[in-house]
Amino acid sequence: MSFLSEQGTLALASRLKALSDRSYDLVDQIYREHGIALQARWFPVLRLLQQRGPMAVGDIAREVGLTHSAVSQLANKLTREGFLVRQKGGDRRQRVLALAPLAEEELRKARPLWQAMRASVERRIMDTGVDLLAALSQYEASLDERPLPADVTRRVRALESAALRIVPFAPALREHFYRLNAEWLAKYFKIEPIDHAVLSEPEKHILAPGGSILFALVGDEVVGTCALMPDGPGVYELTKMAVTGGHQGLGIGRKLMEAAIAEFHRLGGKELFLESQRRLQPALKLYESVGFEMQPGVKPGSHYQRADVYMIYRGAPQAARP
Repeated sequence: MSFLSEQGTLALASRLKALSDRSYDLVDQIYREHGIALQARWFPVLRLLQQRGPMAVGDIAREVGLTHSAVSQLANKLTREGFLVRQKGGDRRQRVLALAPLAEEELRKARPLWQAMRASVERRIMDTGVDLLAALSQYEASLDERPLPADVTRRVRALESAALRIVPFAPALREHFYRLNAEWLAKYFKIEPIDHAVLSEPEKHILAPGGSILFALVGDEVVGTCALMPDGPGVYELTKMAVTGGHQGLGIGRKLMEAAIAEFHRLGGKELFLESQRRLQPALKLYESVGFEMQPGVKPGSHYQRADVYMIYRGAPQAARP
């Protein structure tokens, strides 16, 4: 899984840009292999002029969703290379762009390739089981109907006004313990047998032996969880910590950690440890910031295939102590 995919919707624009650049390069390769002197980035402007006839730069920009400056720069390049010509418009002061014979010929040669490319891309989209083009249209419309900056500001204020609560396990919250952890594991790893057993029967594996499960609630929404699972007399594993994607980066994980450590002390615990994975650097930094120390090697007898980090709680870092 790439770094951008791990960031979810926060990296949507970056992933779309990377996908766009990759798609442009692939189409350019197809053009070169078939001896066609076109570039994929020219398609919207050239195709528009082919279908609509001569147009002014401003009108082209509105139709293809580019800035006036971007279209003007592309027009200058295509004019120099002989693909476009400038003509006088109805307004004597206005210049319009039109296809030159070279562009007409290359577009004619490209038509069979477009048909093949359309079929290939549509098949790939169909294989995903998602109407991607319809989804993109809906998302684009939502950006106009509900401007993103205003929506984000509203949500941030709602989060700030909704008090974060850390509460203990209750039967009504059981499903969220599984849901939150399954969501996290599916994103980064996979659900191992030990995960399924503990998440399916938390009362049996965590609570009955003397452990504890905590949940983070924002308003009435359950957004995070973690657990203290007994691993011997006075020994507890800090485990099954997860914060739902839409609420990550808001300090909820730290609040859960602090509450879990306080619960560990309340239970009279002697040793608190956790297991993790080196790729989860933000999480490891959080663990260190609250007093966990990295141990050499993995935990002897670890139950997790994915674990390559073993940390033991040594108390609050010196700088954080009063």
